[in-house]
Amino acid sequence: MNRKISVILIVLFAFMFSANLVLFTVDERAQVVITRFGKPIKVIREPGLYFKSPLEQTTTFDDRLLDYDSEAAKIYTKDKQLLVVNNYCKWRIIDALLFLQSVADERSAQTRIDDIVFSELRERLKHYSLTNVVSTDRESIMKAVTEASKKKAAKLGIEIVDVRIKRADLPEENAKHLYGEMRAEREKQAKKYRSEGEEAAVKIRATTDEEKVNILATAYQLEQEIKGKGDAEAIRIYAEAYQQDPEFFAFTRSLEAYKKTLKTQTTFIISPDSEFLKYLQKSR
Repeated sequence: MNRKISVILIVLFAFMFSANLVLFTVDERAQVVITRFGKPIKVIREPGLYFKSPLEQTTTFDDRLLDYDSEAAKIYTKDKQLLVVNNYCKWRIIDALLFLQSVADERSAQTRIDDIVFSELRERLKHYSLTNVVSTDRESIMKAVTEASKKKAAKLGIEIVDVRIKRADLPEENAKHLYGEMRAEREKQAKKYRSEGEEAAVKIRATTDEEKVNILATAYQLEQEIKGKGDAEAIRIYAEAYQQDPEFFAFTRSLEAYKKTLKTQTTFIISPDSEFLKYLQKSR
């Protein structure tokens, strides 16, 4: 009985060993390269169970979008500022045969990608100032780096989908100096704005004063015109009244003169025959 069990186990082991030599599976997240004596035969990307010759070997590669996060590295910008740049990359294997022949595995591929991307970053950043890199031109810079890296990596069977700067810092020894320069530049700009504001205020005040003078002059001119018209109208009315009854007009004018001059405790030295006292003499 024990002998039969041993035979069965040996047969099962032999079958499993033989099946492992001729059967293999392809996962939906992977792609498999079949080689014979080191020479590539074909690439299988469709998931499922497959047969192969015992003389053939299989090498499995990831078929998904992969990440690569580089170590921080120092790069100089156009204005000689030193940046500590940390970038990441999205990539995938598009030609498994070429990938196997050129870099063999993913670890070696990441080393080659790091060389390619860092070389392109260094080449691009040296044409831009620190301000451009940090704020205004970062998007266009990364687009150019991605395209250039993609062309170089294609020779390795790799497609670089996207390259981004994860972090860009100044070395600690340069940060204080740069911040001081930025502060001085901002203070210079603030002084310029204040000077321009004061100049504009002087112009506004001068314009306002000129408008004020013009308005007052126009108002005075209008006042004199109205006053002149009023005086002329008054003279005309007086003249008409005088022509209708000269004696009554002279009488009313004399009464107005008496009212203005002959006030309480007022002393006059005047001749009794004066024309001014004509109506007073008549009343007596």
